[in-house]
Amino acid sequence: MSAGVKSYAAVDLGASSGRVMVGRVGHDALELSEAHRFPNRPVRLPEGLRWDVLALYAGVLDGLRAAGAQGGGRLDSVGIDSWAVDYGLLDGDGALLGNPVHYRDTRTEGVAEKVWATVSPAELYAATGLQFAPFNTLYQLTAARSTAQFAQAERLLLVPDLLAYWLTGEQGTELTNASTTQLIDPRTRDWAYDVAGRLGIDLGLFAPLRRPGDPAGVLRTQVLEETGLHGPVPVTAVGSHDTASAVAAVPAVGERFAYICTGTWSLAGLELDAPVLTEESRAANFTNELGLDGTVRHLRNIMGLWLLQECLRAWGEPDLGPLLREAAGVPALRSVVDAGDPAFLGPGRMPERIAEACRASGQPVPVTRAETTRCILDSLALAHRRAVADAQRLADRPVDVVHIVGGGTRNALLCRLTADACGLPVVAGPTEAAALGNVLVQARAHGLVGDLAGMRRLLVRTQPLTRYEPRGDTARWRAAEARLAAG
Repeated sequence: MSAGVKSYAAVDLGASSGRVMVGRVGHDALELSEAHRFPNRPVRLPEGLRWDVLALYAGVLDGLRAAGAQGGGRLDSVGIDSWAVDYGLLDGDGALLGNPVHYRDTRTEGVAEKVWATVSPAELYAATGLQFAPFNTLYQLTAARSTAQFAQAERLLLVPDLLAYWLTGEQGTELTNASTTQLIDPRTRDWAYDVAGRLGIDLGLFAPLRRPGDPAGVLRTQVLEETGLHGPVPVTAVGSHDTASAVAAVPAVGERFAYICTGTWSLAGLELDAPVLTEESRAANFTNELGLDGTVRHLRNIMGLWLLQECLRAWGEPDLGPLLREAAGVPALRSVVDAGDPAFLGPGRMPERIAEACRASGQPVPVTRAETTRCILDSLALAHRRAVADAQRLADRPVDVVHIVGGGTRNALLCRLTADACGLPVVAGPTEAAALGNVLVQARAHGLVGDLAGMRRLLVRTQPLTRYEPRGDTARWRAAEARLAAG
């Protein structure tokens, strides 16, 4: 390793897998390598769907051991990001009270209406800027309030903060992830005290807020022994919501860009200096989540590649490459579904559910796997088109380019279709955006990189990117959009 280059471990946990990546950063260098990857398999128990957070923690320890082995037992820092909204409850001794509930669990069904009886949807949006999603932490807490486990709880830690606590013994609540709880005011970047008070939510359950770049403790002696790392190894708060880290790693030049963070979900929108809290934004189901350096992620959640992942699971995990090549030959926009429809949120029977949606809307029903795959990708591209167009209108911010980051960058057909649908160039990459954003925040805390614009310039210089130009006009996409709206 050359002089001036430091080594950072990024723990990046997705809904289907976790990984520990090693980033090596210098003043004009940025390299990322995978140290360890492990599955994230939820478990369905009699009481509901749960995350196996102990297996995740074991995977993190294995990953840190592998990361240290790459660098002679030395790491300059560790950062953790994950999916949003879910949490673990601790008792007065700091012990975990059961595995965290999975956001796809059914316990929040019908809970929103109970919340709205006290604080209306319009009031919630004006105070927190968060779109309605049945699994927001606010609704989870309301659902949990009557349980014995909740009655014992003395502390609530969001998933990345829970893992950081086990690594360091120190507790905190990182702000970008806290902004997904529907308990943060995006204007003050502090708790929405009025909302919490009216709903009887004790904000004392939460540990003090941390910002990206803040110190989050050092690895405990036992962790150093288990991983073979040489201490001290600091843990640095990053954008612990993986989307916050991913957007920080968008290799944009200037401000006129939209982003789509692709993976299990597609998160499509704009990076702004202030939230958009209008009734029109609420009606369009756009959210305002907090990002680095005072930024706001004004975006829409779209079901994303979950649709395809569930189909692949139903089909016995066939090789994706040949399937995508076959799907590319299927006639475009033959059938589309609403990729934001909550009907697709739960697991199971995804090919049948997509066929049922096409049948119900009077469209040709996909029969082959390739036809179903093409329906999904056309539908995602169409949803990306709507989100990018709506974001520009709601924020009064035109864009010249769409950046796609995350796992969907490997899907050239999806990237090409998104360019066609949006009528804008698409720049795809980096694939491991969340891990890169994680690493860069750690490096910035150690003075190796500058501001957010400087981080992005380094990404442009060092990361492979692919550009897709739109083909033809967007008339057929407008027609498909109208057909879907009419159905």
